[in-house]
Amino acid sequence: MRYYDTSIENLKIRETNEEDCELILSLIKEIAEYEKMSDEVIATEETLRESIFNNNRAEVVILELDEKPVGYALFFYNFSTFVGRSGLYLEDIFIKKEARGRGIGKEVFKFIAKKAREEGCKRIEWVCLDWNEPSIKFYKSLGAVAMDEWTIYRLNEKEIKELSEI
Repeated sequence: MRYYDTSIENLKIRETNEEDCELILSLIKEIAEYEKMSDEVIATEETLRESIFNNNRAEVVILELDEKPVGYALFFYNFSTFVGRSGLYLEDIFIKKEARGRGIGKEVFKFIAKKAREEGCKRIEWVCLDWNEPSIKFYKSLGAVAMDEWTIYRLNEKEIKELSEI
């Protein structure tokens, strides 16, 4: 298992493997609770194992402070036709309440930025709920720019099924 050092004493960022599915799912449930979306979590350890580790659809790193998990980041690669290059899409970054305010989020973004640079990515993108003022303030402090002129659209499983059967 690979660990990445950070500038914060006793904080490590580590890669995950299939044995981490239970931990990953528990952290997903924690971020869902924070985002007031617990009822939308249908992921299971099995679906995470299949998607992340068997099909390589995403990567996950665990944030460990004093060897205890305090958060995670899940990301995958997208593609910009305008740039003609891959980008890195950060689906989740979550740090437990008791570990916030210590610079861990900035360390995660430094890790993500290094990864994006190594992979030749020209963008890092993510979404944030509009009520999450602490996160918005943090992202702006990193130099992130809100893409306010864009609206996210989504087709869920039901709509995908209906559309595919037309």
